[in-house]
Amino acid sequence: MTRFPLTWLYAPGDRPHVVAKALTSGADIVIVDLEDAVAPDRKDYARAATADLLGEPEHPVPVHVRVNALDTQAAAKDLEALATRPGLSGIRLPKVRSADQIVRLAETTPPSAGGAPPLHALLESALGIERAYAIASAHPSLRGIALGEADLRADLGIRGDAGLDWSRSRVIVAARAAGLPPPPQTVHPDIRDLDGLAATCAHGRTLGFLGRAAIHPRQLPVIERAYLPTQEELEQAETIIKAAATNQGAQALPDGSFIDAAVVATAQRTLSLIRRRA
Repeated sequence: MTRFPLTWLYAPGDRPHVVAKALTSGADIVIVDLEDAVAPDRKDYARAATADLLGEPEHPVPVHVRVNALDTQAAAKDLEALATRPGLSGIRLPKVRSADQIVRLAETTPPSAGGAPPLHALLESALGIERAYAIASAHPSLRGIALGEADLRADLGIRGDAGLDWSRSRVIVAARAAGLPPPPQTVHPDIRDLDGLAATCAHGRTLGFLGRAAIHPRQLPVIERAYLPTQEELEQAETIIKAAATNQGAQALPDGSFIDAAVVATAQRTLSLIRRRA
């Protein structure tokens, strides 16, 4: 398992052959989608196919499942069928609006042999964003939060991309304040627009995201390149770590840059990203 996942690839649960390809695509985590990617009359088939897949405990990469919205009967069926399957590495919860939803689910979902399945909340409404920290800190079983920007755009009436930056920052701060990993970015919906994907990844990185969800394997290399450190960043991190090893206090480097514990921590994360598959 990768220590720092950068790519999260969605695959529709009612297309097992696509899921099989996703598992060998190079993505760090595969998310089998039972929600938006599956038509209503295909939900039962998708659930059964996913249960079969997760009956096997070992897969090339961790497998998460995005269940249906928690206030639907389909979600209850998803959780009953999948929560105890040995191949399940995480449950992604769409349209989360409150901490109570997380607590209730965490306390009622039957644990598998390895314990309760890790939960990941998707915040896709104004109310979810407003309650971001309460959701992020709701229960130890919650291991991450992220945005669902398509639904959020509709809820807020946002047309331009810049209108989402406040919500993005709110979710990033909430995750870190709750001790969760930096969230991954939401999907870029145009699989042909790789230049646009790269540009928005660069912007997301400046905001504090780490990695990104994808809907097609061709997006994975672009996301990796955007989020992996550049050669210049790598060399700078190595210089900082070397200086910190000889003098653990605050200090100035020969080029005039100042380093302290926070700068060293950032350098360590940079090097960890490079070594993440080791």
